Amino acid sequence: MEKKTLNASSIRKIDRSSVLDTLMDFPGHCQAACEIAGKAQILFDRRDFNQIVFAGVGGSAIGADLVRAYLYFDCTLPIQVFRDYEMPACVDSHSLVFIVSYSGNTEETLSAYRIARQRGASIISVSSGGTLQSLSRQDETTFIQVPAGLPPRSALGYLGVTPLCLLSRLGVIKDVFPEVRSAIAVLCELRDKNLNPRIGQKENAAKVLADKLKGKVAVVCSSSVHFDVAAIRLRCQLNENSKALAFTAFIPEATHNEIVGWQNPAKALGQFCVVLLRDNKMHPRVAKRMDIFADIIRQQGAGVIEVWSRGEGLLSRILSLIYIGDFASLYLSVLYGVDPGPVDRITFLKSELSRS
Repeated sequence: MEKKTLNASSIRKIDRSSVLDTLMDFPGHCQAACEIAGKAQILFDRRDFNQIVFAGVGGSAIGADLVRAYLYFDCTLPIQVFRDYEMPACVDSHSLVFIVSYSGNTEETLSAYRIARQRGASIISVSSGGTLQSLSRQDETTFIQVPAGLPPRSALGYLGVTPLCLLSRLGVIKDVFPEVRSAIAVLCELRDKNLNPRIGQKENAAKVLADKLKGKVAVVCSSSVHFDVAAIRLRCQLNENSKALAFTAFIPEATHNEIVGWQNPAKALGQFCVVLLRDNKMHPRVAKRMDIFADIIRQQGAGVIEVWSRGEGLLSRILSLIYIGDFASLYLSVLYGVDPGPVDRITFLKSELSRS
């Protein structure tokens, strides 16, 4: 089966949008993001922020989740991610607001930009261009341009690492550049020795995961601290790349409610597969809860598979789980025989919205 469907030549027959190429380039995107942040011109001097806010949706927001998850214990300022047209009342002139839209034309994010501007927030926009670039020039707010030509979900390296490094440059957080470089090295090794199509089924964590998920509804389970971004990312990549339903659950919260729901409808439970995103440095009580959660699910006839993080530093461990999941979503799309690139229903929805 693997030789027929998951070698490079067979993948490219289905992957007409070259998602594989962008995945192989992900470490390079992260490196380029460091360089972009290091050279960026920031058009404000203030540093007395009371919070860090991100506005974005879809693939443009997952980078914000990465920053939030990574800095959970290392940033004294609250970090919030908003995915809507509106901004809450707490966003004011003391807020540092990142407006993230890969295309620069996302209507929800443009609305958030205008609100943040009206309230006098310090704004940094990250985009490949579009209306957001025009507004930033008009209003003389900071605009950081990243390379165009990718689907937003494939621009995570630019949309996540760039803001993270900018926060470091601003002195809001510690110097993260060394850990980013270390994470890039981990990603390169993971790609070359474990994830790329040349690696066989048994040694390839992403192929193993894709094979396990074929024909199943995935429930991606992680700790709620640090690794929730990897769970959210995998769910969304399965949705968009694999065209497959997927859901998320977070420990310990899921052990206070969702754990009870794994009873009915009993006949349907065998159609689910729970993906446990695991880390050796996870809180020991969270790890124990995850073990018990998995045992209960197995008893109900659902599948369970564990995926372990790689590397030593926190950023390496988060990004490694994301990278494994990204490759798995590509391989699953091939197993389903669908091009991972097009997102026709999103395109249709935007077309319908443009009529109103």
